[in-house]
Amino acid sequence: MHIPTITFQNSGYFSKLMVDYLNQEEHIKPLYQHFPTLENFKLQLQAKQNHFSKEKRLVLHDALLEQYKTFSPSAATLQNIALLQEENTFTITTGHQLNLFTGPLYFLYKIVSTINLTVQLKQQYPDYNFVPVYWMATEDHDFEEINHFYFQDKKICWDQESKGPVGRLSTATLDKVFDVFKGQLNAGTNAKKLKELFESSYLQHDNLADATRYLANTLFETHGLVIVDGDHCQLKKVFAPAVQQELLQQSAIREVEKTYGILQDYFIQVTPRDINLFYIQDGLRERIIWEDNQYRINNTKLSFTKEEILLELENHPERFSPNVILRPLYQETILPNLCYIGGGGELAYWLQLKPVFDLHQVDFPMLLLRNSVLLVTEKQVKKMEKLQLSWADMFTSAETLLNIKSAALSDVTFDFENQRQRLQQQFDALRILAKKTDASFIGAVNAQEKKQLKGLDHLEKRLQKAEKRKNKETLDRILSIQLELFPKHSLQERYYNFAQFYQETGDTLLQKLFDQLKPLSHDFDIIEL
Repeated sequence: MHIPTITFQNSGYFSKLMVDYLNQEEHIKPLYQHFPTLENFKLQLQAKQNHFSKEKRLVLHDALLEQYKTFSPSAATLQNIALLQEENTFTITTGHQLNLFTGPLYFLYKIVSTINLTVQLKQQYPDYNFVPVYWMATEDHDFEEINHFYFQDKKICWDQESKGPVGRLSTATLDKVFDVFKGQLNAGTNAKKLKELFESSYLQHDNLADATRYLANTLFETHGLVIVDGDHCQLKKVFAPAVQQELLQQSAIREVEKTYGILQDYFIQVTPRDINLFYIQDGLRERIIWEDNQYRINNTKLSFTKEEILLELENHPERFSPNVILRPLYQETILPNLCYIGGGGELAYWLQLKPVFDLHQVDFPMLLLRNSVLLVTEKQVKKMEKLQLSWADMFTSAETLLNIKSAALSDVTFDFENQRQRLQQQFDALRILAKKTDASFIGAVNAQEKKQLKGLDHLEKRLQKAEKRKNKETLDRILSIQLELFPKHSLQERYYNFAQFYQETGDTLLQKLFDQLKPLSHDFDIIEL
């Protein structure tokens, strides 16, 4: 079956802001530095090389060695960590929450996009090194967003009390989740691998950060992926000047508000706080609030004077955690990064942040919309061919698709446009007549016209419904195959976990992703397994 090009712009699944960004509309260009093209990477390279110090590279290198000391990273990963000390080495970064067993499919797509882009950049710029980085969101505290995944339409959920940074959360109770998950798997070789991967990741590591590092490392170790945990004292020390500036000047909110004029016609993704920082300890991540001439930690009895909080920052920089407004700045402060790869929602809030970067004199990275993928089986393709469905049909809303196919299956034409036009012509004539005789009747004529047109619309819909009932079996099969590919009328990648496909295809799944995903193409990939 021929697979046409479906761009992000015409897929129907991306916001107006993302479509305008991909089309490089002039009015939003002030929100970013360089659009991600192969040629523009040269400009980004030069800027970052001029502004990223040797000292930062050494701190990053040493912190990564410390974070990996209880793991067995691949030779490729160790080489990339070593290369980060060199001034001609740069990173391409994606970030993601610590979702249970990776969460939705797009976790894989983010990392494959990142790795494939580093390969493409090395070919284009052989004098430089490019390291793929996965930034673990270990300091997030929204546990309900990450405590589950869907497998064969069953929600595999981790019921656990959680407070504070999720990366520090104990994995002690995940044995119960493992029992549920392995009960859903078949008896095949790939299912056995999935069981071993879950068990090794979550039952043999004490906290969620280590478990997620092991899982991602196992899936991508041969590709040199470097995994960064920002919850680290030495890395936070590098970021401490920006934290101090936010505590004393509270300037991020004013900088973000500078983008509102450009973004007024779009949905604003995130709203800044007066102070965009949390205070964290084990089991605690609460907002820092300036109130009554002191810094108060929300929902606690903790408070600091100005002198006390600056001393706390100096002695314990790891206790200060950036929120969504400042986390990107933290990432770009400690990494020699050129490009951030994320989903549409992520890039939308990054586009609010360039003034914050400018204030702190940190280079704003290129923003690349990650690859999106629709995985299909041979059986599903045959169903589509039998029903004479195209890929464009599959990306059409269910209601529109059923109306189009119902009309195509029908021997009767339901387009009442000619009748509407004739009716409107008759009422135009009536209005002229009323105006000549008694103009007060025009209101009555208009009301009758509205009533007649509404009745015509109602009749058209009733006839369409009757025809749909006649073709119900075929239309049900059309809707069924669409829901297989777009569960709950949403993108497959936002719902299913990779295990659902790995159980059937094994390592072929990842290999096909690496073979087919082209990060700079901005096309929706349809991959037959």
